[in-house]
Amino acid sequence: MSGVTPNRRCYACGMNVNFAERAHNHNWKLDPIVRSLLDTDFYKLLMLQFIWKNFPAVHVTSEVVNRTVRVKLGCVLERHALEEQLEYVRGLKFRSSELIWLAGNTFYGTRQIFEPDFLAWLKDDFKLSPYEVKEHDGQLSLRFSGLWTEVTMWEIYALALVSEMRTRAALAKLSEMELDVLYARAKTKLWNKIERLRAHPEVRISEFGTRRRHSFLWQEYVVQAMRSSLGESLSGSSNTFLAYKHDMEAMGTNAHELPMAMAALAGSDDEALRQSQYAVLGLWQKSYGGELLILLPDTFGTTQFLEGAPDWVADWTGQRVDSKDPLVAGDEYIRWLISRGRDPRQKRLIASDGLDVDDIIRLHEYFQGRIRFSAGWGTLLTNDFRGCHPRGDDDLEPISLVCKVVTVDGRPAVKLSDNPRKSTGPVEEVERYRRVFGSLASLPIEVLV
Repeated sequence: MSGVTPNRRCYACGMNVNFAERAHNHNWKLDPIVRSLLDTDFYKLLMLQFIWKNFPAVHVTSEVVNRTVRVKLGCVLERHALEEQLEYVRGLKFRSSELIWLAGNTFYGTRQIFEPDFLAWLKDDFKLSPYEVKEHDGQLSLRFSGLWTEVTMWEIYALALVSEMRTRAALAKLSEMELDVLYARAKTKLWNKIERLRAHPEVRISEFGTRRRHSFLWQEYVVQAMRSSLGESLSGSSNTFLAYKHDMEAMGTNAHELPMAMAALAGSDDEALRQSQYAVLGLWQKSYGGELLILLPDTFGTTQFLEGAPDWVADWTGQRVDSKDPLVAGDEYIRWLISRGRDPRQKRLIASDGLDVDDIIRLHEYFQGRIRFSAGWGTLLTNDFRGCHPRGDDDLEPISLVCKVVTVDGRPAVKLSDNPRKSTGPVEEVERYRRVFGSLASLPIEVLV
């Protein structure tokens, strides 16, 4: 792909998208960013069914947060245009073909993960909550409130909308020639990463880049380029729509939102709060019949989670590392498994936080033969335009956008994280959670994406 310009067909991936021409000439108002309700991470659908089944009456509020505070999104995005895109998403319905695919497809080797009653509810009764858009001191405020079943799916839709609208604002400043240069550089950069990985065919990668992608079209281009060039090294995509459209594996299980909500529902009982991180696992295991058992232990601190975990937790399939150094977290998980009499070589370790190609290769080599390592490659796969801007500007470089639950039935939700810079919640509640869980504030790690 090196040397391929945006005006030439990419024979490797079978796509024929003239990114420069489309960005320069296309009427963006008629080009929705989120094209389908399946255009979300697969874990959101699994979590939605879990919430629908176990917490149908719980009310929550979630909020989009820009952790890259130097970027004033309120000054970049047009509020009216954002509201148009949000309204378009609210008007979408699951298509019959999409529901048939969810009902009949095999996910993680299991058929009918989605219950018929849940799929009927998706078809007839699913809806997205109202939203509130504000601007304060140059920063964007985007909130969603309602039933948990109405709010949870907004996370990926909202992040993808904000991320691509920022992209469109930056592209609008460039001439068609400059856009040509931009995408030629980005394609070359992508191909260089792919070539590095082709030298390590045993590496396993899942594409995790929906939430902070450059654009939907670029994400699709990246996925198809990797699929045609890397073969079995690409395990699948977390984007359910791309998995559906291109007959790929849909990847993902659950996220921090569940233990955060369960903890908030524990109320003022400290012991119930501490045990909530394991109660949510038990309920998940029951809800999915012993499938989809990947731990995400860092919501309130990985070390305390492992130290206090019931023995049955060690029977889960593996662990996803998010906010801790994956070298440290992986070694910690392996030691814990051995201490619980389990063979780490039969377990999975998935790293997913801010990875790039060098990190993936280094981690694979470090854990090879010790545990079954794979990488969830996100923002720096689908939105790495660093150094590609024809004017040298940084307005196309990725930023750290998240959407977190902030209240659950009126009570504040908290995330401690293994990285204090990712902590969320009122100060007094964060202090209480640190006391209850015994999670000391570790040294902060810079958050790039």
